[in-house]
Amino acid sequence: MNLSFVRKFAWAVLFYTVLVILWGAFVRATGSGAGCGDHWPLCNGQIVPRAPTIKTLIELSHRLTSGLNLALVFALYYFARRVSDKGSALRSAAGWSVFFIIVEALIGAGLVLFELVAHNESLKRMFSMSAHLLNTFLLLAAICLVIHRARPGIEFAKYTRADLKIFKMPLWVAFALCSTGMTGAIAALGDTLYSAFGNLPLEAYVDGDVPLILRLRLIHPVVAIATAVFLGWYQAQQLDRFKEPQLNRLSWLVSGLLLAEVTLGFLNVYLMAPVWMQLVHLGVGVSLWIFFVVQSFLVHDNVSKS
Repeated sequence: MNLSFVRKFAWAVLFYTVLVILWGAFVRATGSGAGCGDHWPLCNGQIVPRAPTIKTLIELSHRLTSGLNLALVFALYYFARRVSDKGSALRSAAGWSVFFIIVEALIGAGLVLFELVAHNESLKRMFSMSAHLLNTFLLLAAICLVIHRARPGIEFAKYTRADLKIFKMPLWVAFALCSTGMTGAIAALGDTLYSAFGNLPLEAYVDGDVPLILRLRLIHPVVAIATAVFLGWYQAQQLDRFKEPQLNRLSWLVSGLLLAEVTLGFLNVYLMAPVWMQLVHLGVGVSLWIFFVVQSFLVHDNVSKS
């Protein structure tokens, strides 16, 4: 076992994690979150439910795939420990991956046990969904850091406070992306719960003739457009600043994903958020986050060497 194996395994874990995220969105979009009742980790009080409904099968399959995701992240930590010394940056990154996957599991369990699923439209559920999305982004970032730290032939020290100066602008962009994702989680929940409302005139939102969760849905496009402008400006700065082929390719890739995500956002509203479009929109958004994080780590390395 060597660093190359750990890096490849981390890429596989990252890809699988994205699939689990999309399947979780499908569970929410189809209202299958209560498919196992308010039981966790059992499903309707049973290990193997008898005569399960479609929604039960959907929710149960999500729990099983999430459980495997948990095991894979723990395996990643084990492999990282095998090829690194105590206190190494690689081991630390893998440890953060374990931390965030545990929090992910706890949030998922809380949603079920407190019945914040199916048709629940409480503020608790809205905040929980936003927290879930934020933790998911942090989990993906931690796995990306494992991939970055496992580059063969390169020894990395842990990030210090001095590195925050280099990460200052990327952290602001990351904050904007996380805010967009968190407001998007609320918007997607509103689309799921009130899909029958269709496209409503702006006056209905202003006058308070629609549920609170639908009025909160208006926040997402505003935050998303502001973030798109900010990220677009940041990518233009990177193209002017660095001439390395890898960083240039990443900048163009992130810019392309950003354009695609904005376009999909408008299509999502126009088509009244069908399930398949929600999944595509989320998938591109997650990909945008991943490649931006990878780009940020490489930018740091480039600046710190100069």
